[in-house]
Amino acid sequence: MVGDSATEWERTGEIPLELLRGLGAKGLLCAQVPEAHGGLGLTSRRNGELTAHVGALSGSLRSVMTSQGMAAWTLRRLAGAQQQAAIVPRLTSGELAAVAFSEAQAGSDLSALRTRITRDGDEIVVDGAKVWTTNAAYADLLIVFGRTEDGAGAVVVPATAPGVRIERITDAYGCRAAGHAGIRLDGVRLPADALLEGVDRTPSLLVTTALSYGRMSVAWGCVGILRACLSEVVRHAGGREQFGTRLSEHQLVARHLAELLIAEQSAGRACEHAADLWDEGSPDVVTAAVLAKHVAATGAARGSERALQVLASAGARDGHVVARAHRDAKLMEIIEGSSEICELILAQHALTTTR
Repeated sequence: MVGDSATEWERTGEIPLELLRGLGAKGLLCAQVPEAHGGLGLTSRRNGELTAHVGALSGSLRSVMTSQGMAAWTLRRLAGAQQQAAIVPRLTSGELAAVAFSEAQAGSDLSALRTRITRDGDEIVVDGAKVWTTNAAYADLLIVFGRTEDGAGAVVVPATAPGVRIERITDAYGCRAAGHAGIRLDGVRLPADALLEGVDRTPSLLVTTALSYGRMSVAWGCVGILRACLSEVVRHAGGREQFGTRLSEHQLVARHLAELLIAEQSAGRACEHAADLWDEGSPDVVTAAVLAKHVAATGAARGSERALQVLASAGARDGHVVARAHRDAKLMEIIEGSSEICELILAQHALTTTR
């Protein structure tokens, strides 16, 4: 069903809301949530394979999964026990959530966050603006990161709260139906317990909590992109003849096939390694997630370009899976930490661990 509908979703820029709520109610949008909170309780490894499967079918739906999973993971890490018990089951019952941290002046530089979360008696007030928030156009709940008087924090904001304005992005380059939107928060008043208990930390530390999950999910989604591209190239090159020879037997085309397989296998192994560290509770998972995201995203961007080159005019139309993969993969090199930021993090890791 997803594979048959993905092209239409990208054309219209929208996934049916009832479908998303139905998938959410089955626990499929944040499948790592424990069964006690209504989730499927999947390991990181099993959830990753699910994400790759969806990523091969629809980058937009996978992006919604990433957003929902990031929201659930953020709540599980930063919320108190009562907050978790009250909010997390809503994300496995059909409600949708988005995580908002990027701003016009705070993309890679998260220390530049300008959104303010201030206390006013028994309430908190949120003021600021967020950009390019995935799933925000569908969301019931927004987890908004900002500065507090003592550091940084995250607050759960109902999307319908007075002072919240969501402005859908209608011209996204990739993942066109993922509900990307900008968010305005003008004097939004909420009860004090809307502020998650993980406060008084630096913005970068708080956001890293959400980003680690997001990077893992994006990486697995890129594995799916590579698998979809590889499948299309094998089908096309294996069945088409040029100059009396099967296309796949031309050496330069065979090289594209080999490089696609290398990228898919490399990305898969990097994701499996990071997922195993996640399931083991290893502190090395943060760097492993960055590595997996970088290897998979750059591999998917180059791999989809190779696939488009092999398919030529057969794949160069808006509704084709490879054309869609090419757009989506490029976006994956930018979100959840650009390729350049990933490289800086990995370089710093090498400097501090290699002797």
